[in-house]
Amino acid sequence: MRHVTLTLAIVVTAACSIASAQELSERDQIHGAVQEICPVSGQKLGAHGTPVKVKVGEEIVFFCCQACLQGKVDPQHWATIHANFAKAQRICPVMKKELPKNPKWTIVNGQIVYVCCPPCTEKIAANPQMYLSKIDELFTASLRARQARR
Repeated sequence: MRHVTLTLAIVVTAACSIASAQELSERDQIHGAVQEICPVSGQKLGAHGTPVKVKVGEEIVFFCCQACLQGKVDPQHWATIHANFAKAQRICPVMKKELPKNPKWTIVNGQIVYVCCPPCTEKIAANPQMYLSKIDELFTASLRARQARR
C-alpha cells in the first residue's frame, strides 16, 4: 500500500511539472500571438490548447499541438510566419527606421531579428538583450494596434 501511495505521489508531482512546463511566459505569449500560425498545420496557434515551444534549426517557434511535432514544416507556412514577424517588428531596432521591403536578418537567442542593413547585425550581437527587449516592445505595440483595429 505504501508503494502505491508513493507511486501515486510521484505521478501527481510529474503531472504538475509537465503542466507548468506547458504554460508560456508573457514573452512567449507575445511571440506566439505575432507568429499567429503553426509552421506544420498552418492552423491558428491556440486552436488546440497551449502552443508548444520548439527549436527549428536555430529559431524558436511555436507549434499548435504535440501532434505537429511529428510533422514537417511547410515552407509556405514558414514564409508566412517570417512575414508576420517582420510586419510586427516593422522598425529596425538599431537605426529606428522602417524596415526595407526585403530586410536583412539575424538570429539572436533563437529569435529572428530584422534589420535595415548588415552592419546593424553587428550592433545587435554586441548587446543582444537590449535589442531583444526593443523587439518585444515593437511586437507588443503591433499587437495592441491590431487589437484596436478589430
